[in-house]
Amino acid sequence: QVQVVESGGGLVQTGGSLRLSCTASGLTFDDYRVGWFRQAPGKEREGVSCISYRGKTAYYADSVKGRFTISRDNAKNTVYLQMNSLKPEDTAMYYCAADRTGWGLRWDAYNYWGQGTQVTVSS
Repeated sequence: QVQVVESGGGLVQTGGSLRLSCTASGLTFDDYRVGWFRQAPGKEREGVSCISYRGKTAYYADSVKGRFTISRDNAKNTVYLQMNSLKPEDTAMYYCAADRTGWGLRWDAYNYWGQGTQVTVSS
């Protein structure tokens, strides 16, 4: 049974940093691409970043380019999202998703989802 668990969210001031972690079990982790998504109240879920099987390729939403960095450690079955220079508009529930063939920042490309971790950026 595949499980995806996010952690690392919290409350931070504008300009601060957080590192989110996404750990998966029940799968051969390096056979899966992973994406980070977020959803703020009243808004649609949007793609933030995604990373390829070995971490050689990554994409970012324009809104986070230059501020967020995605990485993965396949030995730990974990993908990280380092978030710097946080803004109030980054406030959202952040979700991690994994898929063997899905790719990109469309949420419907991924089959396995975590429950999310809340990120709140105060102004």
